[in-house]
Amino acid sequence: MSTALRRPAVSGAQVAVLQRSGVIDLRRPDRVWATARAVRTLGPIAGAVRIGASRCPDAIALVDSGGSITYRDLDSHTDALARTWIAAGVGPQSTIGVLCRDHRGLVEAMIAAAKIGSKLVLLNTGFGALQLADVVDREGVEAIRADVEFDSAVAVLPQRILRLRAVATAPPGQRPPLPPRQGGFVILTGGTTGTPKGVPRKVESPLAAAQFLDRVPLRRGGVTLLCAPLFHGTALSQFILSLTLGCTVVLHGRFEAERALAQIAEHRVTALVVVPTMLRRIIDLGEDTVRRYRTDSLRIVFCAGAALPSAVGSKIGEWFGPVIYNFYGCTETGTATIATPADWAAAPGTVGRPPVGVTVRLFTAAGAQVSEAGATGTVYVGNSIAFSGYSGGGGKKMLRGLMSTGDIGHFDAAGRLFIDGRDDDMIVSGGENVFPGEIEDLLYDHPAVAEAAVIGVPDDEFGQRLAAFVIGTEELTVAEVKDFVRIHLARFKVPRDVHLVTELPRTPTGKIHRASLAAMAAAVDE
Repeated sequence: MSTALRRPAVSGAQVAVLQRSGVIDLRRPDRVWATARAVRTLGPIAGAVRIGASRCPDAIALVDSGGSITYRDLDSHTDALARTWIAAGVGPQSTIGVLCRDHRGLVEAMIAAAKIGSKLVLLNTGFGALQLADVVDREGVEAIRADVEFDSAVAVLPQRILRLRAVATAPPGQRPPLPPRQGGFVILTGGTTGTPKGVPRKVESPLAAAQFLDRVPLRRGGVTLLCAPLFHGTALSQFILSLTLGCTVVLHGRFEAERALAQIAEHRVTALVVVPTMLRRIIDLGEDTVRRYRTDSLRIVFCAGAALPSAVGSKIGEWFGPVIYNFYGCTETGTATIATPADWAAAPGTVGRPPVGVTVRLFTAAGAQVSEAGATGTVYVGNSIAFSGYSGGGGKKMLRGLMSTGDIGHFDAAGRLFIDGRDDDMIVSGGENVFPGEIEDLLYDHPAVAEAAVIGVPDDEFGQRLAAFVIGTEELTVAEVKDFVRIHLARFKVPRDVHLVTELPRTPTGKIHRASLAAMAAAVDE
């Protein structure tokens, strides 16, 4: 059994995708070479800004609460910041941690680190002081740039860790020396079951963008609104693509549904990047409120980070048109599949098909490939940007050169993938296998249910029993929830426990924190 990762070869199809979207222009081989060289040396973010400063210097690169900044000024400011940090002792061998909300200070830190050639660790703003200290120690962080609001957490870090200034003191107009190599960056996993793991990344070629652009029609000169946090792969991937295309990126910050609609109208946003809970918040505003804002510029709603309930995705399609692009993958594998609006309309809830350059297969626990439509298996992915191991050691399960996502899924007859649940989330109750996602997706169809989560809890008779946590209207009852599931699903899928709550515990990236739900259920049982 091979453990080497299958990395699909570069194909003419990938080049065609990049040419169509405007990333490369084969009529200008000098520019193609310049783009590839910038990405290889400076990394995808700083490289894109450097190219943007050359090709479209007066175009707006970034908008945040402090205003806008052009590609020329962003490149110049980060040159000065990089030289300031070099003077403070940061070098190409250094590892820099960044603990910032989504604002230009975070972006400037990302670019400055890349221009030095330092490795960048994107720290989760939801960390407590002890979790921050654990991750900083494990990743070998030597310097940190943090927002003032995190001073108390940073204070517990060893004094040997350099606290970096947010403002450049070096005079403008002089570039730092090119680093000997790309520093790369580390994205942290969601950490829903413990301390997040570090996933090192380096993007050596703009060809990696083809796997997104094959399915998602981002185009040169658009406007992208990032509502998902930049320390998460969902937003980071689209941020990199948008800069590569010379787009304007609007940073939203702490999510507010109506403010997002106002930004779409004000900036004529063409692409919105969200996690599913954000779409739920927009729906909760009501159609009358949504219709008050001009959103006809919106062509793409890129949703990732957690399962998108079919009822939520379909409602967005009803209100905003055919704009849903439902992404599936994980931090370790990168892209697996993307559902286009056509995929979603034909099969609500699907995560779509693999894009160019990506392979997806299903395998049984015994290692046999699953090929029959509707049959379930563990999802394995082959991708040129898949990681080679966690920074702290270890990796994901491999089979036939493909990497496991840890999810169970099935293909329909048209080759569209559906995710049934995590293999470690499967609940065995009275000998029956149940995936929470199926019940959660059904509950979202109930008109009185706003949000829902289902877990398994210990049971003396059945081994495990189902417990549902539901946010609903004041009129919603426990009996109504159970009856709704009983009508639509098998008897053994009806939750024995139903908890009507006002809030569901989530990670900073919007995923359900199931360990917290289990603790809540245990407290009720005591």
